[in-house]
Amino acid sequence: MKTSIDPVRAEVVARFLLGVTEEMGAALTRTAFSPNIKERMDCSTAVFDQDGNVVALPQRVPIHLGSMVGVVGAILAKFTRASIRPGDMFIANDPYHGGGSHLPDINMIAPVFFGGEIVAFVANIAHHADVGGMVPGSEAAICSSIFQEGLRIPPVRIMKEGVLNQDVLDMVLLNSRTPDERSGDLRAQIAANTVGHRAVVSLFERYGAQELQRTMQGYLDFTERRFAAAIARLPAGRYESHDWLDGNEPGQRARIQLALTIGDGRLRFDFAGSDPQLQTARNIPYRALIATVYTVVKSMLDPEVAANAGYFRTIEIATTPGTVVGPVSPAAIGARALSCAVLGDVIATAISQATPGKALARSGPHQLIVLAGDDPRNGQYFVNYETIAGGMGARSYRHGMDAVRVHASGSSNLPVEALEHTYPFLIERYEMARDSGGAGQYRGGAGVLRDYRVMGTTWW
Repeated sequence: MKTSIDPVRAEVVARFLLGVTEEMGAALTRTAFSPNIKERMDCSTAVFDQDGNVVALPQRVPIHLGSMVGVVGAILAKFTRASIRPGDMFIANDPYHGGGSHLPDINMIAPVFFGGEIVAFVANIAHHADVGGMVPGSEAAICSSIFQEGLRIPPVRIMKEGVLNQDVLDMVLLNSRTPDERSGDLRAQIAANTVGHRAVVSLFERYGAQELQRTMQGYLDFTERRFAAAIARLPAGRYESHDWLDGNEPGQRARIQLALTIGDGRLRFDFAGSDPQLQTARNIPYRALIATVYTVVKSMLDPEVAANAGYFRTIEIATTPGTVVGPVSPAAIGARALSCAVLGDVIATAISQATPGKALARSGPHQLIVLAGDDPRNGQYFVNYETIAGGMGARSYRHGMDAVRVHASGSSNLPVEALEHTYPFLIERYEMARDSGGAGQYRGGAGVLRDYRVMGTTWW
């Protein structure tokens, strides 16, 4: 049964909650220690209802969506509501235990209490430059097991009734090559949730729990109806597409296969026929898969619809366990963002067959750079993790965008000034790669050329 609501109030509430997520993001990026978060903004925030349905999500890094959705659900499955107390806060990062989509992305989740009951959750996620593992940066395609990729954290309390759980924090810091940076970033995440908690409580104080819960549910219902109407305008049918990831060995490939079925205001994505999971870190865990599907679908069918659980209801996703898009533990998944770029192209190609006026050429993945070693300026060990965006594929009506990560990725390139200030590098060239996007009536977006001069002698 759908909920009837005052549309004006619903819009006010929705915009307020979206503003809360933006305020949380500002608190996180302005207090974080690492350039990866404060400059590249590789972080996201969200507000969830009492049952773990996302009700507000800002425009940040789309792949983080699946991680936060998964960890709130995992907390509700692992802990009874009665055992969760005001002031508790949870930390998690393990893709196979509801905590994320790869280990460097650490979730921080706080229940919101009003009238003695859990009425909502606020959450944020941030990419940490190192969480241990066999290589600096905790991400390498050569990893064959998640145990090689770093510290695994199931949903556990990092705050107990408002008091920091120093034991958990110490465990996380001991496993990182850059503990001081990790400590500052984790405390920034805690602060961001504190900001969000305070703001959400103020909204419940204004409207009351019963009325606000009804309004939030009604807004999710409205979002579902709006998106179902957008789907209903598409020609019903079955549309297939595929692409390839690098396989286990040079020259080998792994297929991502998709069959999209459109009908009755619903989309069904079936990845049956995809190749078995890889013995490398290019596998795509479930939370990264759903985030990529949700993001590409929204961007192509209704970019202005609110990013909440309402439109998720119109989408069904089926995948086979043990495949590249459904890996099972202990498959490595650290490089999933590169694979999700290819996955996004597969999804966009299938949708483009039903919406030729919005066709999008393939973009391919970005590039990951990890540089680590002893800084000759101060003798401290550092890990520089950054991604370099390429170009967006051409659209059927416009050139592709230059130097941008597409589909489920959304973090920025690291500015030269911040890079040279923080790390012992000199950037001798940073420019567009002219004519690299492919010619045509509408060209693909240009990639990036960036030359590093590394100072010092001790490097990983």
